[in-house]
Amino acid sequence: MNLNRLGGLVTKAITLKPRDGNPPPRIVETPAGMINSIGLANVGVERFITEKLPFLSQLNTVILVNVAGSTIEEYIAVVKRLESVEGIDGYEINISCPNVKHGGMAFGTEEESAYQLTTRLRKLTTRPLIVKLTPNVTHIGNIAKVVEEAGADAVSLINTVRAMMVDIHTRRPKISTIFGGLSGPAIKPIALAKVYEVYQAVKLPIIGMGGIMTCEDVIEFLLVGATAVQIGTANFIDPKICERLVDELEDYCKIHGINKISELVGGLNISS
Repeated sequence: MNLNRLGGLVTKAITLKPRDGNPPPRIVETPAGMINSIGLANVGVERFITEKLPFLSQLNTVILVNVAGSTIEEYIAVVKRLESVEGIDGYEINISCPNVKHGGMAFGTEEESAYQLTTRLRKLTTRPLIVKLTPNVTHIGNIAKVVEEAGADAVSLINTVRAMMVDIHTRRPKISTIFGGLSGPAIKPIALAKVYEVYQAVKLPIIGMGGIMTCEDVIEFLLVGATAVQIGTANFIDPKICERLVDELEDYCKIHGINKISELVGGLNISS
């Protein structure tokens, strides 16, 4: 796949220190998706800089580093370290991971925590700051407003939905941590609703995600207010899917006389 044809790449979550993540089993298929409980397993910021960034920085596309932590201080330390290197175009701040015991989603479900974290990180960088929101809240628009006030440049949503699966023969959970994050086509209707809610609440650009498998899915997200989309779970099924969706989206625009993707953004017709 020609990665340069993509609008950008978002890295796996990077933390201050390396993380082994949760014990297996930590991925299980579901009827319309998958549950994962990886637990932010990653090589840590230092090895990311030495082992991963050299390859990424050679690509002719936007590189966004997903940043995670258990405390505000950890998020700050990661961003400070990344600020000292080239080849990074922006940060996606992960305040929405449901698969870790400390931090993660806690920042995304509490307005004050989300505000404080975004405010502190905003002071550290002039690079774009994207905050990734969790769907596991009552009013996601309120969290979006808070991070907008705190200086975020954009928001991305949704992260996975808290879920579980049970093995009826062993009578045990199919995930070692009992709960994990559901992704894939099963959550697309939830994701669309959350994106639309956020689109009505803030003026920030929105990166939509959650169960995107086809060009039609991409267009739905654009119509409800997403400026761009991310593809996650579908890569497990078809590692070349992103490039295919780029081609199909271009064909759709040609057929319908659309000159810019922005013409689709927020184009949902809700008149009676």
